Amino acid sequence: MQIRLEDPAAQLGFGERLAPLLLPPCVLYLEGDLGTGKTTLARGILRGLGHRGKARSPTYTLLEPYELAAVHLYHLDLYRLADPEELEYLGLRDLLSEDALWLVEWPDRGLGALPDPDLRIQLDYAPRGRCLRLVAGTGRGERIIQGLAAVHDQGL
Repeated sequence: MQIRLEDPAAQLGFGERLAPLLLPPCVLYLEGDLGTGKTTLARGILRGLGHRGKARSPTYTLLEPYELAAVHLYHLDLYRLADPEELEYLGLRDLLSEDALWLVEWPDRGLGALPDPDLRIQLDYAPRGRCLRLVAGTGRGERIIQGLAAVHDQGL
């Protein structure tokens, strides 16, 4: 599935529409070059899940946890990760056993330490805005894409 979004506000809105379809346990890989809006999309998802506070980028902390009313969400940004083994220091193995939603930016830097994704979202620059390509990795990911298609068909 491919989606074109014209600006950061559209990325936030897309994240809000995506959020209700993300039932834990669920792993999303957010992939793309610097500045394509991975964190903006994550903020939209958080907003769609009811988070009203500041959504910080975990670029320096690697992991930002959110305890929301309906879900535990972990936002990882692995851009600064030197070695996937560093994830052990975060207690990632224990956290992965939780029934949670995972948003992982720069997942290629954590290969071997991360679970396979239910859904990959590739964000690319487009002449106007961004192009998102969604690829399911599991049946759960396929259901998310089907849900998005239904929302899109309804004009939401």
